[in-house]
Amino acid sequence: MASSSSSKHKKIGEEEEENDEEEEDTAEEYEVFDDFTIASSWERFISDIEASCRQWLADGSKNLVDKGAEALDRYKNLYRVKKELKYGGKAYSMEFNFVKPVTARASCWDDDLHNMQLSFGVDDFLVIAPLSANGVVLDDPESTKLLSSVAIALSNCGSNWPAFVPVHDPSRKAYIGIQNMGANFTRRFEADRIASQVPVRLMHLEGLYELFISKFVLSTTDFSTNYFKVQFAMRLTYETPPYDYDQEEILESEIEDSVETETSETTTSSRIKKQWDDGCPWTEWYSAEDPIQGFDLTAIWRSRTIEGSHEMAELENTSSFDAEHWLLTPIIYRDMVDDSISKFIGFASQIRLLISAFDTSFGAQFLEDFVAAENTGSDNSKSTANVPPPTVLDRVLKELFLDGTSSNANAQLENRNSRVIKGAPLQSLFAQFCLHALWFGNCSIRAIAVLWIDFVREIRWYWEESEPLPKVSSNGTIDLSCCILHQKLQMLAICIERKRSRENDQTFFDCEKEDGISSNKVKVHKDLLSGPPIDNIDSSLISDDSKRKMKLSNSSDQKKFDKTRRGSAGIVQSMMLLDSFEEMHAPYTQSAPLMTEDMHEERLHAAEALGNTMGFSGQLEKDILSSDMSAFKAANPNAVFEDFIRWHSPGDWETDDTDSSSVNKLNWPPKGRLSQRMSEHGNLWHKIWNESPALPISEQKPLLDPVREGEKVMHYLETLRPQQLLKQMICTAFRACAGILNQTSYGGFKLMKTKVDQLYVTLGSSLKFLQGKQHNDKDELVGDLKQLCTVFEHIEKLVILAASIYRKLADAPRLSEAIFTDYFNFYLPKMGTGLTSICYDKEFDTKQEVKIRERDAVAAMFPPPSVNQSWRKVLSMGNLLNGHEPTQREIIFSVNDTVSNSHYGNKISVNGDEEVETYHMYLRGTSNDLWAALSVTSWD
Repeated sequence: MASSSSSKHKKIGEEEEENDEEEEDTAEEYEVFDDFTIASSWERFISDIEASCRQWLADGSKNLVDKGAEALDRYKNLYRVKKELKYGGKAYSMEFNFVKPVTARASCWDDDLHNMQLSFGVDDFLVIAPLSANGVVLDDPESTKLLSSVAIALSNCGSNWPAFVPVHDPSRKAYIGIQNMGANFTRRFEADRIASQVPVRLMHLEGLYELFISKFVLSTTDFSTNYFKVQFAMRLTYETPPYDYDQEEILESEIEDSVETETSETTTSSRIKKQWDDGCPWTEWYSAEDPIQGFDLTAIWRSRTIEGSHEMAELENTSSFDAEHWLLTPIIYRDMVDDSISKFIGFASQIRLLISAFDTSFGAQFLEDFVAAENTGSDNSKSTANVPPPTVLDRVLKELFLDGTSSNANAQLENRNSRVIKGAPLQSLFAQFCLHALWFGNCSIRAIAVLWIDFVREIRWYWEESEPLPKVSSNGTIDLSCCILHQKLQMLAICIERKRSRENDQTFFDCEKEDGISSNKVKVHKDLLSGPPIDNIDSSLISDDSKRKMKLSNSSDQKKFDKTRRGSAGIVQSMMLLDSFEEMHAPYTQSAPLMTEDMHEERLHAAEALGNTMGFSGQLEKDILSSDMSAFKAANPNAVFEDFIRWHSPGDWETDDTDSSSVNKLNWPPKGRLSQRMSEHGNLWHKIWNESPALPISEQKPLLDPVREGEKVMHYLETLRPQQLLKQMICTAFRACAGILNQTSYGGFKLMKTKVDQLYVTLGSSLKFLQGKQHNDKDELVGDLKQLCTVFEHIEKLVILAASIYRKLADAPRLSEAIFTDYFNFYLPKMGTGLTSICYDKEFDTKQEVKIRERDAVAAMFPPPSVNQSWRKVLSMGNLLNGHEPTQREIIFSVNDTVSNSHYGNKISVNGDEEVETYHMYLRGTSNDLWAALSVTSWD
């Protein structure tokens, strides 16, 4: 026997040597052990499955996560690990899906549940499928063998994980599965789909209930005589129909037609179809695709006990308003998530083209170079060299120079931070030019050059014809916080206004208007003015005491005196001349000469070149002071230097009187004196007073020559370098576009308002480098500007989305802001500053709870079907919402039973009783598509 045994072992060893030389080498070092329990390929397959499962069991969920288990993005606590296996020449993938430990199990309708968890009522689960294109097992014996292999392996491991195998055609989404519940029970799973010709009885809740009952009722007794306590839960999903923005208009016209049939021809005239964003501030420039394509409304009935099919019939006729919960989810337009360049057409995309034109502008010194047809330019210039026809150009110029709102009319609508951007106000002429340029000829450098040249030519006409410049304020001030171009246009508008006054009328009062008179001194002392010029003073207005003290003794002297007084703006109340005791008159004075920012810089550079900055500045002040003194002398012929100081610089007059009404007393003149600086020997003011002739401003040389300054502005506009123009256009375009978005009504969403405020700050700080005279790296500058466009595009998308949400849910402000906040937090990771799109495939599916008081506002988005939709009268399912059936219905039936250690389904309790879910059926679908998953617990 020993010899026989030895020979057998020898024979085996020889076979192993022939079949596997590598194994023989190992046998020389280690003792050989042959496991005959896995001699067959199927046994080895089971062993491989068991080994993987044992490893996963040993690691536990926490260690598996730490080792890099794949997180399923859509589900917060679900992870996956995979293992590839081979059997019979085929490759299989085994996936273990497990839940990270949480405090409580998710409810049946929780969005964190995987489809397999929801369908079969499980937590952790295995799925084994072939590594093929369809990923399903088409052969029944193969699927049975796979499922048996996993069941044996899990049993060997002592694991109770449920295992599933996808079977049949992939479109059916069919599964078979098994779960070992211990020594006594086994759970079996099955799922399949009816994609067409769903039986009528399965379109209704009563029929679905009877289908579930049939799975565990063994008798053929009629259902109506049997009552079972079944747990029922339902979730209905409704999708808002496409909103017809013309619906209200059509209804109104129908009413008018029914009332006034004789005017039917006018009421049936063609109408322009309304868009969702009609009335939004950006629609003047482009129409945005509605970012909210619709809403999904989910109505949920939590678990309730059903004792008969008649209850299901009643529930089907119940209104959706009776559902325990309503959840609302917006359907987001895909382009709102896709950040591909040129995908979203709006202000940001056009400013990006403007930046490309700025990049091209470095190739020439004059804008005319880009207009010439023979100019080759860069490749970018040639690719976008098309310019709209003259008719389009004429239309744009007419819109630009159309008399309309002044630049200051809508200043209150601009964001408080808008002035940090050195551009032009939104309604100003230059800002409107920039906005038109964004959409003119695809914003190429050649199109901009053509538009600018004609724009300047039109301005030249307004200047030569002395016509008021539209959309430019001429109120006598220049806003130095704006760009130079806007300042120049303001200067030109003021020059045109003064030039018009000089040309139209040369009378005294018109001359006062001609020089842009708005005396600062009159403004400072406006509370002291007591009336019109002395020529028109009513004698009854002069007190008896004043008349008695006046040195004018007769009417002839009065007339002579009136003829010598010139340029009076009115009497200064409670002030008399010191030497003559006459009432003091405030003169009209010239305003200080207006200067743009570059003019200030030129004067400063000139003064620095002369080496006497203070002297140069003092000369300008001396000219202004001399003009004021001359005007004061003309208005008060008998005035002395002290009178001028008392009116012009009250702080330099020191008085001993404590009674401010001393002019009404006999102790005249009042006791007072000049301040120390005014009384010093050789005082400059006193010297200027002595040298200044008595001339009203109508006879003075203007401090600002409107003709000369206007021609300087025109020269600047006509010789502006391309780079200088494009830099100012970029700043103004950003400010104007941000101003348009800032006017959007979105219900005051706090996050949106904060983000818009931050946008202005970001634009202001980022565009400062454009104010420099030179830039070391053009490519870096252009790259930074394009990054700024990306930031702007994110905000633009959010503003449009906020407006869409608010318009649809204006009657539910809390809900609309909550939905926007959800999307804002979802979108926030995308809001970087990079030029490339961030890979972000996650879809927005967050649901927001609808409060009871908000349900009417949500239901209003489901208007009843119109007469033209009469086909909807033939409906297959109940639970209608304003006549609309659900787009998807999900139902869970389940039965819990008491299971003992001895047998299943016995109501007699013994030790170790446990309440388990013995039957579970999940149904999902519509009237022509039904998917069902069944789970049955049985005693084996």
